[in-house]
Amino acid sequence: MGLFDWIGGQFIDVIEWIDDSHDTMVWRFPRQGNEIKYGAKLIVRESQIAVFVNEGEIADIFTPGTYELETRNLPILTSLQHWDHGFNSPFKAEVYFLNTARFTNLKWGTKNPIMLRDREFAMVRLRAFGTYEIRISDPETFLKEIVGTDGHFTVNEIDEQLTNLIVSKLAVVLGEDDTPVLDLAASYERFGEYITQAIAPYFEEYGIELIRILVENISLPQEVEKALDARSSREITGNLDDYLKYQSAEALSADGGMSEMAGLGAGMAMAQQMAANFSNSSSATPPPPPAEEKWYIARNGESLGPYGRRELETMVKDGRIGRDTYLWKEGFSGWQEAEKVLPALFGSVPPPPPPPPPA
Repeated sequence: MGLFDWIGGQFIDVIEWIDDSHDTMVWRFPRQGNEIKYGAKLIVRESQIAVFVNEGEIADIFTPGTYELETRNLPILTSLQHWDHGFNSPFKAEVYFLNTARFTNLKWGTKNPIMLRDREFAMVRLRAFGTYEIRISDPETFLKEIVGTDGHFTVNEIDEQLTNLIVSKLAVVLGEDDTPVLDLAASYERFGEYITQAIAPYFEEYGIELIRILVENISLPQEVEKALDARSSREITGNLDDYLKYQSAEALSADGGMSEMAGLGAGMAMAQQMAANFSNSSSATPPPPPAEEKWYIARNGESLGPYGRRELETMVKDGRIGRDTYLWKEGFSGWQEAEKVLPALFGSVPPPPPPPPPA
């Protein structure tokens, strides 16, 4: 490196910050012992503010624009350095760039339930979560109260502190609001605006503007939600009888020892109820009689019939059907002898007489 290169490297003539991280709130220009050249160019872009710090003391603050650093636009630094009669030599100062754009979609949520009084449930425990938006509103206060000497300060470094601040004040805000728990869901937008107005002054103490808080959900403990679900199910059933049947069906499908016992008892009660209902319906309207079997008779190569049981009995007594007469009905694969398929018909009919003895 030549002499002139070394000399040129000791003086800073352009001071600017180009950021694409989307989470950086404060960035210190890396001077690293170099001196700022008299008349150097300072570039402050939109959504930025540049702050000069001299020996730990905040001096001049620059809003968006392009500046040539000299006595007339560094009044505080000039006073601190005793440049009342002007200067034309390099000087030392720390330059902090602050991002004044909005930081959105920051998460907040309660780690533990908040105990509150409610007009309908007496005492309840609530959990809540959502998002919020902030931006730097007072650069000097923010540097003094939050950043200190941090050369690269991101929103993640303060997010937890701001979340704790929201949650700590949320209990007070919820306690002062008399909206019933079951009506909070319909008032999330109004409730978010109410919380924002109530908590915003605490953010101002850090030099931060709380733009808005969005409430995404306020929930009850699981056991309370289960009780509400049971109540809703009961309302849906319409009447007590239907509700008991619903509970019985639920018990039958439950798992575990106690649930099985309760389910068995409920199932027996439901079975008895069903049997009683069936008995009542049976006495009122008897079922239709079973269909009578129909038979066909084979005689002289022809199929006669069909005949019912009583007709067959009469024909047996008249001798028109004998034991060896062939019968058939639906479901048979072929004709069969009457004595084999209907032996009861021939119980009182004597068999044919024996042949006469030989002479």
